[in-house]
Amino acid sequence: MYKTRIRWMVSLSALAVVLIVGALIVSSWLSAQPTEELDIQAYVEDMQPGWNLGNTFDATGGETSWGNPATTRELIHHIAGQGFKSIRIPVTWDHRVGNAPDYLIDPVFLDRIEEVVDWSLDEGLYVMINLHHDSGEWIKHMESNHDEVMARYQALWTQISGHFKNHSSKLMFESINEPRFDEDWNRDQPQYFTMLEELNTSFHQIVRRSGGNNTMRPLVIPGITASASQARLDALYDNIKKLNDNKLIATIHYYGYYPFSVNLGSTTFDDTVRRDVTETFDRTYKRFEADGIPVIVGEYGLLGFDKFLGTIQQGEKLKYFEFVNHYANEKRFTMMLWDNGQHLDRRGLKWADEDLYAVIKAGFKGRSANAETDNIFIRKDEKIQDSLINLHLNGSRFQSLNLDGAALKEGKDYALEGSMLTIKAELLQRVQQDSYGEQAVLTAKFSSGADWKFHIISYDPPELQQAPGSIEELLIPTEFNGDVLATMKAMYSDGRHAGPSDWTSYKEFGHCFVPLYETQKIKLTRAFLDELEEGTVQLKFHFWSGEIMEYLITKEGTSITGSLPNVENR
Repeated sequence: MYKTRIRWMVSLSALAVVLIVGALIVSSWLSAQPTEELDIQAYVEDMQPGWNLGNTFDATGGETSWGNPATTRELIHHIAGQGFKSIRIPVTWDHRVGNAPDYLIDPVFLDRIEEVVDWSLDEGLYVMINLHHDSGEWIKHMESNHDEVMARYQALWTQISGHFKNHSSKLMFESINEPRFDEDWNRDQPQYFTMLEELNTSFHQIVRRSGGNNTMRPLVIPGITASASQARLDALYDNIKKLNDNKLIATIHYYGYYPFSVNLGSTTFDDTVRRDVTETFDRTYKRFEADGIPVIVGEYGLLGFDKFLGTIQQGEKLKYFEFVNHYANEKRFTMMLWDNGQHLDRRGLKWADEDLYAVIKAGFKGRSANAETDNIFIRKDEKIQDSLINLHLNGSRFQSLNLDGAALKEGKDYALEGSMLTIKAELLQRVQQDSYGEQAVLTAKFSSGADWKFHIISYDPPELQQAPGSIEELLIPTEFNGDVLATMKAMYSDGRHAGPSDWTSYKEFGHCFVPLYETQKIKLTRAFLDELEEGTVQLKFHFWSGEIMEYLITKEGTSITGSLPNVENR
């Protein structure tokens, strides 16, 4: 009786263990499946707008090796206070990882990433971390070094996902930044799509199997180079559909119509530039959003900002950002501003271009008005006329025109008929001084959005002088006389385009030429001069006033000479 009871109790205990183990297995299996608790579209929409902590942990040296200070809690607090709701923290792991076969991440570095992630989460921000310049450092060699690349990639995501698996679902992982497998960013090959799908699929499996909150954590999946070309969008869509997971987000990057983005002959925000925005976003929306897959534009801006913020003219820049954010909002995309330190001064916590930030901030929820121009050029030796400027109201109402903080008088100082603003000659005459350059700034205010500024500029035609130089650079003495350089054209005497990007006669601002207003010179760079053939090149400098100045440069070996054209050469 006693033995039977013991045997019966042991049987019950064994059955209980089996039931408990079975329940744990079922529970574990269920927790590994993506759940319906998180509405991924609402999640992405709640991330809008976003900001990139660029050139920091993605720097291929140390955290401060690319010129930014060490990230502080104060900076993260400031970003949240500026109206941003999400932060992308690009991370390059390459030089912080040990050797095969373990590829162990430096624990000090991993803890540092976690510290900044936690600061961001504490501020209520959504957070994205990724593998960043690893794409160009070693992953791009996957075709010739497949096994090693996969082993390293899998080891990294195993460690990262394991380290962060218990973090809030407001932290998301991005499989890789701008993945590519070629030096040519535009080249598509079938094997490239296959390799990226292998990486994305492996990433998805590793994260989902790592447990904790990773079983339902939102994951961000890019196509090749994060491009929005149709072929790359289609391949990304197919990859996401195969993964069969309702917590996936598609990502693209957008830097605008290339010639405008770097100021290569496209100087204004015209219909071509606007059409590039609409076609890119329409194409992306149709491929993903219309099928329930949300989209994050993980980086956006202008490529010319890598040189300096003045590469693209101020008013045209503002119109671009206003429209990009407006159209993205219509498509329910989350936009994450690329900032490698050129926008927000991380030491002083000040925006380098307050007007640009005002337009971006207004675009978080609505639109801003603007105008066909933000400059009014007045030639010194000509009679001043009324200036007629067409406003783009974008749903706002014009309220006032101001000078030095005081409202000007309608009828006397300006007139408005529909969207046509007339700035009276009497006002323009009144603000003139005996100097070149900016005479006054008029500020137009509207019922919503950011203000728009009109810069009144007094000028005379610029004067260029002859100059000796070398293959290193040519500095052309230039009396700008208040005018502002827009672009430069370069051609050989037989009509062929000269210099880099020989598909166009226009040359890239900041790369081929740079106006140096403080020293009254135009610099022609080695990048431009190196590409020239021996002989004479005809230059045309286009200024924002409408003036066009001609110039000749002659190349003989390493010698470069600049001269003014004779009258018969004009």
